[in-house]
Amino acid sequence: MLISEYLALRNQISVTTGNPVSTNIPSTAVQDAAQEGSFAAALQEKLAEKQQTGGVEFSRHAIQRLEQRSIDLASGDTLERLNRGVEIAADKGSNETLVLVDQTAFVVSVKNNKVITTLSNEDLRGNIFTNIDSTVII
Repeated sequence: MLISEYLALRNQISVTTGNPVSTNIPSTAVQDAAQEGSFAAALQEKLAEKQQTGGVEFSRHAIQRLEQRSIDLASGDTLERLNRGVEIAADKGSNETLVLVDQTAFVVSVKNNKVITTLSNEDLRGNIFTNIDSTVII
């Protein structure tokens, strides 16, 4: 799921931990899912979409950091360059990598194709990055 898709959906779905589980899914979404078939079919459709887009996903933590640090991925080609950096790291056999795109740093789990956290230029100074095996500057 791309960050733009997540941000569009985040106000529609409430995710909680523990019991009971409650969701605030609009009734039209439930009806659409019922019309298209079983849960397994809907899941397969989402997985196929993910494989077609090929872009990195963002963890909940990374999305929170994007918001807190006012990092905008919509403007420019930042997201495309991030995806290219992850591809380069994957080609080299990396597992956990730091991708530097202009003034923004992304810590990415290459094997899961997921951004773990992100830092802006102001947050980069004085930080130590641990548990990474490579750095890609793009």
